[in-house]
Amino acid sequence: MKAVILHIDECANWAEAGRSLRAALDATGHGDVPITYTLLDSPDEAEQVPFAGSPTILIDGADLFPSGGRTSDLACRVYKTPDGLAGRPTREQLEQALAARD
Repeated sequence: MKAVILHIDECANWAEAGRSLRAALDATGHGDVPITYTLLDSPDEAEQVPFAGSPTILIDGADLFPSGGRTSDLACRVYKTPDGLAGRPTREQLEQALAARD
């Protein structure tokens, strides 16, 4: 399994998303999976990857929370969580999404 977080500097949620992803990977038996962080600096870079806003969490190259939308805009992403809209998914959502892939 390969885990990647695509992000831009302007959205601070990528760091906490990484911590939550690490906890979710550990909790679902994937503690050996490293997380790679990819900083996108330009629309051209964003266009080359499945970027749906920062942070986009990829597992094996696929968006863990597919939204049907990709963007080359260097923009923040909004996730629907049990507590409302947020800049990152919850740890529980990450665990559920990972478990659904297994």
